[in-house]
Amino acid sequence: MKEFLMLLLKIAVVGGAFYFINKQLTEKDFDWEIIAKALHTPNAWFLVGILLLLTFLNRFIEILKWKNLAQTVKPISIWESTKQVLIGITFGIVTPNGIGEYAGKAWFYERKNTVKIIFLNAVCNGIQVVFSVLFGLIGTFYINSLHQFIATKYIVLFFGVLIAVILVILSVKNIRIKGYSLQSLFKSLNEIPKTIHRKNIGLALLRYLVLIHQYFILYTLFHVEIPYFVLLAVVASIYLLASSLPNFQAVDFALKGSVAIYLFSFFGVDGWIVTLVAALIWLLNLVIPISIGSVLLLIFNPKKNSNQQAI
Repeated sequence: MKEFLMLLLKIAVVGGAFYFINKQLTEKDFDWEIIAKALHTPNAWFLVGILLLLTFLNRFIEILKWKNLAQTVKPISIWESTKQVLIGITFGIVTPNGIGEYAGKAWFYERKNTVKIIFLNAVCNGIQVVFSVLFGLIGTFYINSLHQFIATKYIVLFFGVLIAVILVILSVKNIRIKGYSLQSLFKSLNEIPKTIHRKNIGLALLRYLVLIHQYFILYTLFHVEIPYFVLLAVVASIYLLASSLPNFQAVDFALKGSVAIYLFSFFGVDGWIVTLVAALIWLLNLVIPISIGSVLLLIFNPKKNSNQQAI
């Protein structure tokens, strides 16, 4: 019965993942001829090669990040980390903001380690969020200085609220909610060796740079002539503004695409190109890994592998 229920869960997750993907691809009327024209230009295939390399690095760095953090529970190989990351992403696509990823990774470990795996996954994703917010704010304010779309009073209000929130958090760090507090969170973070933290931070920064340069290569391929740092600032701002809204990973490109069209309109970029770039990033960074993760999910039994390792 347990094997049967596990099979049903796998089929439900994989079926839901491909349902969302298919729905997005069939409902959007993309002008794919833009790609054909771009591929006939000089250096096009060289740029495509760089794009594919960056796509591989984007996910591989995430695999290295998880391998680095998971060793605090037990050492795992790159192959084991690959399975856990890709299957986790597959679970994440059918849940809001990808929270299913936490359950997908925890599935590989004994129940007694569930809380720690969820915590480690939060650390893994959290440092990525920190870089997204930091560079996103820099990008947003830089773009706003060129083409004001946020009133000054709202910027002042934002920083006022931010400082107030930080002060409140620091003042209630000892208050416990269901046995947990900020004090216990900081303690748990300090229990992770500093070498692992440093490696996690370095890999997260590298992954963020890889991600935004995927956009740079695609816009270069489609002959969008915007200064290098301005383009990166727009991309950073898109990620900050889009990520601050609740969404499903399956429709992630639609949300980022709509924000991108608005910001790139200040620089006269064709909306079709912006939409197409968002769709291609979604296909490369999400659909391909989920397709592989779905196959791995159907082949492997995480709980069975975990129990065998424990024995």
